[in-house]
Amino acid sequence: MKRSIILTITSLLSIVLLILHVTDDIVRGVDTAGPITLIFLAVLAVLLYGTLVLAERRSGYISTLVVGIAAAAMPAIHLRAAGMVNMTKPGTFFFLFTLFMLGMLGGFGIILSVRGLVNKEWVQSK
Repeated sequence: MKRSIILTITSLLSIVLLILHVTDDIVRGVDTAGPITLIFLAVLAVLLYGTLVLAERRSGYISTLVVGIAAAAMPAIHLRAAGMVNMTKPGTFFFLFTLFMLGMLGGFGIILSVRGLVNKEWVQSK
């Protein structure tokens, strides 16, 4: 298996979970659907392009690093204040599950992206 396949899968899972998480935020009323949501989707489309098309290139590793940082930041953003998550609402398990998965996948993606950026054997010269 190519070394970058694991990073690509990690980044794709992070992108899917980021979309699910933002959707859950909108449904819960934490965020609203508006122009900022369209900007978020456009940014994710660019990051998806970087993940899939630019894999094994320096720009691809930077793209997956940005996805990893965004994913790892979600738990910190949502759980930084006490009482941020209402445990009595339906769907709290799914909300917390996506937060924890994003944190774990984000950290793993950051490690793999930095390793790819530092290790010259991982980078294609294109």
